[in-house]
Amino acid sequence: MSDPLFDADDDANTPITPEEREGLIPTYITTRRELNEAEQININNGDRWAFARKMRGVLDEAFLQRLHKEMLGKVWRWAGKYRTTDRNIGVDRWQIEPELRGLLNDVRYWIQHQTYSPDEIMARFHHRLVSIHPFPNGNGRHARLAADLLALEPAIPRFTWGSANLVEEAETRRRYVMALRAADAHDIEPLLAFARS
Repeated sequence: MSDPLFDADDDANTPITPEEREGLIPTYITTRRELNEAEQININNGDRWAFARKMRGVLDEAFLQRLHKEMLGKVWRWAGKYRTTDRNIGVDRWQIEPELRGLLNDVRYWIQHQTYSPDEIMARFHHRLVSIHPFPNGNGRHARLAADLLALEPAIPRFTWGSANLVEEAETRRRYVMALRAADAHDIEPLLAFARS
């Protein structure tokens, strides 16, 4: 049976399990539009919370969980908790923590040894975080904000991420998903270009 509130809009969306659906906090939400609006309000608050902090600690696993909770904790009870089921995207659930620790160690190395440009480090961090897909939902939005928080120098501006809504299915979202898929195939250039477009 189809559920218009929770069915994925496109094949790049993460489906939500029936148990996770029960984690929806606002009782007034009955449409996808209402859900998107509630999540966006919460994400804006999470963005303000993150950028108001002097010490962001984005390369800390506990900080990344807290960031997800700040972004979606007023909408979902499971916000900030790793997913407990396997998905159509991401590593198996038992690989989340070791993969995340590996990513954080890799990024620390890239920064210390200037392996890539600051933009490329941010883009690679974003891509790997999305590919791990640690949370039940909100992974792309979480990874975009986490990458923005990783700005290595005060002069580095946040990414624009296509300057559009990437939640709703539209041409900009399709370009974003195509850039992620190119990065999956070890071509980071489309994601770098999209992030600054």
